[in-house]
Amino acid sequence: MTEIIRYEQVDISYKGERVVHDISFSLQEGEILGIVGESGSGKSSLLRAALGMLGRDGMVTRGDIYYQGKDLPDLTPEEMQKISGAEIGMIFQHAGGSFCPIRQVGEQLQEMMEAHGHTNRQENEALACEILAKFGFEHPRRILESYPFELSGGMQQRAAVAAAMMLRPRLLLADEPTSALDVTVQKQVIEEMLLARQLFGTSIILVTHNMGVVRAMADKMLVMRQGEAVEQGETSSLMEAPTSPYTKKLLAAMPRLRR
Repeated sequence: MTEIIRYEQVDISYKGERVVHDISFSLQEGEILGIVGESGSGKSSLLRAALGMLGRDGMVTRGDIYYQGKDLPDLTPEEMQKISGAEIGMIFQHAGGSFCPIRQVGEQLQEMMEAHGHTNRQENEALACEILAKFGFEHPRRILESYPFELSGGMQQRAAVAAAMMLRPRLLLADEPTSALDVTVQKQVIEEMLLARQLFGTSIILVTHNMGVVRAMADKMLVMRQGEAVEQGETSSLMEAPTSPYTKKLLAAMPRLRR
């Protein structure tokens, strides 16, 4: 299998204080990795580090993040702009991180496509409608003509998944994409991300605190606590026989169906 991304002994610091310690993992083409752990464990920082989104106070202070042979933290802003969106897509916890609330969804998608050299507006609109239809939207053009605030939170998040796939990136980074949604919409968003893998062979790194979402989606999982990797491996194996007391605690907190 083709390796998509590899983290090697990554440390991340904010204002000189280290918050992520010595994290290593790799992801193959078409695989889904779930990163789980308590709030503040450094999960989201790992995703944001790949796209240079740690803000002015954050930086990768040790280690490497390799994508297609390139060490991402070493890229210039111009080099990163070519990769971000086109090769590595991002879904945020709230769709507000993906859409400006006072501009129509379609106009924002046009702008994204044009930034990556796709300047034919008719072709871009047709592609947007095609992608939205594939992800289950019955009236794609209505979505494109809507402002984000005219859509429900669930519709916004589902549209954000579809938008992230417009340029068919090889890797999708999903930062708590279901945590603000009710159970029914969570299921729809999970199904959309799995469909992205099915349709395009997309690899996904999913950050969540919801072990049920990881069980439903991920081939592999990485458990984090206080910035460190507690354990990692195949999801099925860790779910059945976790070795860390912390992983056991997370699994014990999962809701279970009762007859």
